[in-house]
Amino acid sequence: MTAIINAVLVMKDHYIPDAVLLMEDEKIVDFGPAKKLSVPAGCEVIDAEGLYVGPGLIDIHTHADGDTYFHEDPIKCSETVLKHGVTSVLPALFYSMNKEEHLEAIKKYKDAIAAGKCKNIFGVYMEGPYLNPDFGCDKEKNVWKDAIVEKDYAEIVEAAKGFAKVWCVAPEREGILDFVKYVKKEIPEIVFSVAHSEATPEQIEALMPYGLKLGTHHTNATGTLENYPEVRGVCVDETVNYNNDIYAEIICDSKGVHVHPYMIRLIKKIKGQDKIILIADSFVADGPPIPGLEDAFDINFDWGGDIAGSKLTLDIACHNMMIHTGGSVCDVFRYASTNPAKMLSLTDRGDIAKGKRADLVFVDHQFDVKRVILGGEQIN
Repeated sequence: MTAIINAVLVMKDHYIPDAVLLMEDEKIVDFGPAKKLSVPAGCEVIDAEGLYVGPGLIDIHTHADGDTYFHEDPIKCSETVLKHGVTSVLPALFYSMNKEEHLEAIKKYKDAIAAGKCKNIFGVYMEGPYLNPDFGCDKEKNVWKDAIVEKDYAEIVEAAKGFAKVWCVAPEREGILDFVKYVKKEIPEIVFSVAHSEATPEQIEALMPYGLKLGTHHTNATGTLENYPEVRGVCVDETVNYNNDIYAEIICDSKGVHVHPYMIRLIKKIKGQDKIILIADSFVADGPPIPGLEDAFDINFDWGGDIAGSKLTLDIACHNMMIHTGGSVCDVFRYASTNPAKMLSLTDRGDIAKGKRADLVFVDHQFDVKRVILGGEQIN
């Protein structure tokens, strides 16, 4: 058994100062104030030295570790994000990958996990292939802009069985309902997400009975329908905001480029504490920063001067969220661990509770990661 002492435990909506946490066999055994919970004799002791200790971070949507794609080197990327407190991660595949590249990436992840590597990868996030080519999907090179037919996607769905946790779709695509029904039949536990889309509320809500309950990188790569001149219509962002059952992903960079701080605060006001999910959505690009953003260390730009995803790890996104919203350490653990676990029905992680996985991250008041524990084992 291992005991963590002198910790400030981060619970769902409060802290336990001067706390003790006991863990054994990869699970949390007990926890509580030091004055009520003694450390058993013979325990290995970890002194938290007054740091916050919260549940391991869960990044449901990222493509890279900042400079390398997960599908190119899953072992390197999983180790990098783990050091940043991400004890559970869904590498994201994306719309510009053809069928063979999808199959190869899924196999590479499964092989690495089977070999005992990448212990924090627990599945994959399918960002595509059937998105709207007009919204951040490389219209010229997109190989999935033609009609949606079963012979093109059946093999990918088969490979993704038991492994894909989230599947992104553009609800306005012709034939998308048949695709969603097919995936849901083959992968009953799948969560669908609206992404890279200009769908109407009716098109989005029609997919909710099949498991659509997420808005991918909310307010990014979404359309704005205008039914009448100079009159704002309702589209993806409004639908995600309106529906209490839909979670909103947020990319929170330091400059507020992906989502302006005012917009983040508005989303927080509308969605509440329980329906926001922080993501890294880290990508790889080598373009120069645009004028005025030369010091934007956590944003990628392509050679056309456009945003090309982030360079974030999830701990940095948590820090940025605290700065932009005035949120607490407790708040951001909710957005980066508790909420994604609940959205994916992961009952074994996402908060500190007896019997749950001993996936823990030690942070200071600025959310700088100081120590990480995965399945009860310290990560160097």
